Amino acid sequence: MAGRSRQHVNDEHTARAAVYAQLALGMIVFGSATPVSKIVTEAMPVFVGATFRVALGAAVLAPFAWGQRHRLVAFSRYDWLLLCLIALFGMFGFTVFMLYGMRLVSGVAGAIVMATTPAVTAGAAILVFGERANWRKLLAIALAVTGVLVLQLGGGRDGQQASGGALVAGSLLVLAAVCCEAAYTLLGRKMSRDHDPRLIAFLAAALSVPVFLPFAVLQWPGFQPADIDPGAWVAAIWYGAGTLALGSLLWYAGIAKTQGSIAAGFMALMPVSALVLSYVLLGEEFRLMHLAGFAVVFAGVVVMSWEHGRMEGN
Repeated sequence: MAGRSRQHVNDEHTARAAVYAQLALGMIVFGSATPVSKIVTEAMPVFVGATFRVALGAAVLAPFAWGQRHRLVAFSRYDWLLLCLIALFGMFGFTVFMLYGMRLVSGVAGAIVMATTPAVTAGAAILVFGERANWRKLLAIALAVTGVLVLQLGGGRDGQQASGGALVAGSLLVLAAVCCEAAYTLLGRKMSRDHDPRLIAFLAAALSVPVFLPFAVLQWPGFQPADIDPGAWVAAIWYGAGTLALGSLLWYAGIAKTQGSIAAGFMALMPVSALVLSYVLLGEEFRLMHLAGFAVVFAGVVVMSWEHGRMEGN
């Protein structure tokens, strides 16, 4: 009996470790989107890269969504409306704003702005969906705003940025991407109550392809695939198959097997991944102002994770 009991405990620990690994890797993969998007947008036209991303992401997600195809008959008109909005904001808006914004700012600056996502999502939930505000949510939002202001005030000539104006414009575009990501999260939360998140992610990516395609066709004459560096192709492939598809699969697989409060704690890995990979992949110069801005924003991420855990515990 004791041997079987110990084996049972060991199996539970192994299963828990596997779930935590999925959550951690999912957030790390999501975080890689910020520096990788900069590589992609510097190598190819925005809409060409964006179309490649969502088409490849949909292709990778398709086999996992295929087993859920029978659930499509249960989709109401309201569900399809929500799904179209998810595709418009979460795929089209997010990708376009992100790619154009990352043309103007460094990977580190983009990572700091992207780290405001939990706070912006909380703000949108309060303003649009009428969720109750409390001091933890308001503190997280205040820290996010303060961190971005620290970045702007200390920006100046940041790496390859041409001017402070480029930093402001690029940061605003990335912030617009953050707002689209917040819409994606909140709308997806409503749909995932009744439908598999993997199916939602696939359908949103697939539905966005026809929206991207006309713009990609217009930009195609100025695009020479043979001139693209192999490293940029790897980044483009990862941007679709990795950050869109693999990240979603890992995160949703993990979150389905644990409490939301536990999963929320792993959200802090996303901005850390984005920041570290910006230094590693882009070779950007370390600056104390980056660290200061990131530290303030990251504090907001921790506060929001705490709030999420407290809500799940009630």
